[in-house]
Parts: sequence; C-alpha cells; structure tokens
Amino acid sequence: MRKFGIIGLGNVGRTVAYTLVTKGIADSLVLIDKDQKKSRAEQLDLQDAQARLNTTTQITTQNYDNLKDVDILYISAGDIAVSTNSGDRFAEFKITSAVVKEIAPKIVASGFKGVIIDIMNPCDAVTSYLQKLTGFSKQRVFGTGTFLDTARMQRVVGEKLNVNPRSVEGYVLGEHGNSQFVAWSSVRVKGEAIQDLPEAKDFDFDQLADAAKQGAWEVASGKGFTSAAIATCGVSLGQAVLSDARLVCPVSGYSEKYSTYVGLPAIVGKNGIESVVDLPLTDEETVKFAKSAEMIHDRVAKLN
Repeated sequence: MRKFGIIGLGNVGRTVAYTLVTKGIADSLVLIDKDQKKSRAEQLDLQDAQARLNTTTQITTQNYDNLKDVDILYISAGDIAVSTNSGDRFAEFKITSAVVKEIAPKIVASGFKGVIIDIMNPCDAVTSYLQKLTGFSKQRVFGTGTFLDTARMQRVVGEKLNVNPRSVEGYVLGEHGNSQFVAWSSVRVKGEAIQDLPEAKDFDFDQLADAAKQGAWEVASGKGFTSAAIATCGVSLGQAVLSDARLVCPVSGYSEKYSTYVGLPAIVGKNGIESVVDLPLTDEETVKFAKSAEMIHDRVAKLN
C-alpha cells in the first residue's frame, strides 16, 4: 500500500493532496493541520471527488499515530505572505522553526519509519532543523530545495531558445532563496553545452539566472502564493522514493563539507537520499556554492 502523510494544508499542502488523490498515486493519505476544520474539509472535498475518479484513496485526518506506516511524509506549513512581503524566504524561519519544534516530537512518537520531504521555507535551514529535532538519518529527511528553481531555469532557457524545457538539463544550486545560482557549466540544451551554442553567444546569463530566481515572486505577487509547481516537484520526488527511481535531482540534501542542508544534486531512491553527486564546478561556481552553504549554516547555528 502506498501511504502518504501531509502536515500543513495551506495552498501547497492541499495541492499535493489533490495531486496524490486525483492521479491515483496514494492508496492511503493522512491529513494533518493546525486547523481541524480545514483538514476535515479537505478530506470531504477529496472524498467527494473520488466518486468521479477511477481510483480510491483512503483518507484520515488529525491522527499522528496514523503516520506510523506512512511511506512519504510531506511537511508544508508556513506563511508565504511573510516571504513575499520581505522578498526573502528566511523571513518565514521564525514561523516554520516553531512548527518543527511542535511537530517533530509527535512524528517521532508515532513510530514513523518512512521518508520526510520538507517543502517549508526557508527550505534548507528548516530541513536542517527538522532533521536535528527528529534525530532521523540525513538520508530519510530532505527538502525540495532547488528542484523547483531548476525547473524555472529550464523554463527560462527553453523560452529563450524556443525549445521544450525538458530539453534543457542542468542545475540551480545552493539556497532555495536569494543566494542560489545557476551552475551554467552544467547546463546542456539538447545535449550540447549552452555556452557552446552559437545562438547563446550574446546571452546575458546573469539576466537569465535572475529571471529564473524571480519567477517565484512573480507568481506569488500575481496570485498570492505558489502551489502547482512546488506541489508537482514534491509529488515527483515522492514517486522517485516509492519507485526506487535512483533519480538525480537537485534537492536540499546534507553536505558533509559544509555541515548543512543545501541545494545539491543527489540520487533519490527508496531510502530518500541514496548519495550526493559530486558535480564538477568552475572556480566561480565553487565560491558561490560555498558562500550559500555557509550562510545557511550560520543562520541555523544562530537559531540553535
């Protein structure tokens, strides 16, 4: 049985739930929110939808004990308005770290043995804090990290070159936030290094990277939040775990070198993060990665 749990049923959490149910991915789903009426409402809404689906998902609410045999647990609490108003995801850290402090003991007490995928902001810092408070292995706890930022880069480059974004490969690394950067040395378009493409010789790569970075704020300022893209990323990672896909993804994983979670390429499989990929970077990219990781480490250290 494919069993999922979601803690936090805001715009992202409920979109994850909707996707899991309507695509027939989850056989069983546990919904938990600080607002009991909201979790019950989401349960009913999804149950009503199933009368018009070809699949069935058993849905329960508000019971941490039901997390014991959950395979994938998403944590998606937070308040995006705080980040949007400040232009910095770290503005949410006070809120999300308090959530982690409250829920971590309950998750542990449930006997949960699965994999946690954190979708909260600031993703890297709060994933670090979550892993510390649960005491779970660093394999079993990871965040969506720069998986979505990489998708935004693929969209921007695809639009610039008039190709499908899935024909663009490469990584956005570092913080899921303002210190992230595109590792242009890793970017390939239809198999060819982007910097070797004749049509890219006059590209302003800094401008392209900034367009990808600002994508989140453009979405949030227009509709008040982000939901579809990040929920899709979360579900995709969950499927990679369940199917033991051993898929290389840029996620928020633990860096032994910098002693913190940070956006880096990792192999995602049945145990969560199976291993971290040692990606060759230019000297400039190495410096950017170090600065981003050190910033995350310092912010978490201040909280501790």
